[in-house]
Amino acid sequence: MPIHEPTHGHILLISTLESLFSFYYIPEVFPVNSTATRIFLIFASINWGLWLTWKLIIYPFLFSPFRHLPKPKTWGYPLIGHGHVMFSRPPGEAYLKMMKEVSNDGMIHLRSFFHTDRLVLTEPATLAEVLVHKSYDFEKPSWARIFLRQFLGDGLLMTEGDEHKHQRKHIMPSFSFRHIKELYPVFWKKSLELCRTVATELKDNSNDAGSDVLEMNHFSTEVTMDIIGLAGLGRDIQALKNSDDELVKNYEEILEPTTEKAVYFVLHTIFPQWFIQILPWSINQRVKVTTRNLKNICTQFVREKKERMKTEDDKHIDILSILIRSNDFSDEGLVDQLLTFLAAGHETTSSAFTWATHLLAVHPEIQTRLRTEIHNNIPTQSALDDSPDISSLLESLPYLNAVCNETLRLFPTIPVTSRVSCRDTFIRDQYVPKGTVSFIVPWAVNRNPKLWGADAEEFNPSRWIDPDTGRANNVGSAKSNYSFLSFLHGPRSCIGERFARGELRALVAAFVGSFEMAMADPEEQVIPAGTITSKPKNGMNLRLRPVEW
Repeated sequence: MPIHEPTHGHILLISTLESLFSFYYIPEVFPVNSTATRIFLIFASINWGLWLTWKLIIYPFLFSPFRHLPKPKTWGYPLIGHGHVMFSRPPGEAYLKMMKEVSNDGMIHLRSFFHTDRLVLTEPATLAEVLVHKSYDFEKPSWARIFLRQFLGDGLLMTEGDEHKHQRKHIMPSFSFRHIKELYPVFWKKSLELCRTVATELKDNSNDAGSDVLEMNHFSTEVTMDIIGLAGLGRDIQALKNSDDELVKNYEEILEPTTEKAVYFVLHTIFPQWFIQILPWSINQRVKVTTRNLKNICTQFVREKKERMKTEDDKHIDILSILIRSNDFSDEGLVDQLLTFLAAGHETTSSAFTWATHLLAVHPEIQTRLRTEIHNNIPTQSALDDSPDISSLLESLPYLNAVCNETLRLFPTIPVTSRVSCRDTFIRDQYVPKGTVSFIVPWAVNRNPKLWGADAEEFNPSRWIDPDTGRANNVGSAKSNYSFLSFLHGPRSCIGERFARGELRALVAAFVGSFEMAMADPEEQVIPAGTITSKPKNGMNLRLRPVEW
């Protein structure tokens, strides 16, 4: 039977702190200079020394079930091992470097002081084990669930085990293929509204220096919030028309990529939430305010929707209406799902669309080819207004779909995620004890040259088009669909994948058809940043020129 690493560290730490507390506050019982105190300090030093020796030397080199697995060439830093990779930027880049440099059969072993054994999954076979074949042997780390629950409640993303199966089963009809097709007119309507808003902004600024430059990330957030508002809630939030919308302001504050937020997130991986919340740190108060605002807004949305459904016809096709009609969720449960849909539903596509505009701006030849395909198939902006099947048309455009797929490959919204084994299990033939952390890194897997070829880090939409038929394919140049992890796979995959893909198709088609894009500063090195999601650190400033359509 494999030996588990002992978990006596916390007990040892707590007992030491208790003793020091006693020496300091009740010296008449525990005098500092007494023989008993000296004996305690000697034994405490011995205990700590033995524990550290076991944890840092004996266990990892002689007893760890992963001691034979390949590791990065450098052993890492003293005590923290490879824990520093969590701070690497862009998120996921350090893991990509490992995958390139370390010869492995699907797993790389990392060490850190706080979690001695960590695995990085690198190959389709090991990824399939964790994501699909044994998905319920692994769950999101407790610290991540505690952290995200502040913003998302107890929605689908936060649940595990039977509760997750229950919620996913009852939410799945809202994201069926047929239902997403019915939502395409909403996607297209709001995409054109984005184009009109941007055109108006350019016209209003026409007398100013740099009037043709706009920051696209803000517009991207507004339009995707409008889309999830209509498609998810049946409510026109009109964020594009009202830049001071409370919902947008709160989400932009939460998701703005800052160093402070990155530190706040990482500290949750090390310290318990109660400890971070007692720190005299302004971000604690801002998190409380924004999360309270979001919950209040969503609670009001649910109440209003229920009241409208009592008096209006039964033709509501938005996601919230379907969940209400199912009678499977309490009002509080509906609020939690709504928090999840609003956050994940708008942020996924907002980030992807922002990165798409950047990639097209720095690859004008690809942008021109895509615009030609769009104009050839959609002769005017209003051509799809009365189209009975917008979805079929947009899904049939090979280069549009190739550009969207390549954007999602290079810039997955969640660049790094992890799973913790909730029981003793195996990944292929490798024994994995309960509590082992496994990293799944879409950023690195999606860019791994071993899976995608020598041009893995280049923007090449043509990899998604079959050279013989000219039709789009679903795997790019990779041999396995597990080489593309932007939506993960299996029972824990993104339930809104079809929604996000349809939304992105519509946004890219409408925007590229309407504007020619270039970087405001051709020399700018755009830096991916963010805490959980991938966003450009300094926004996305583009020079835009309207084109005839």
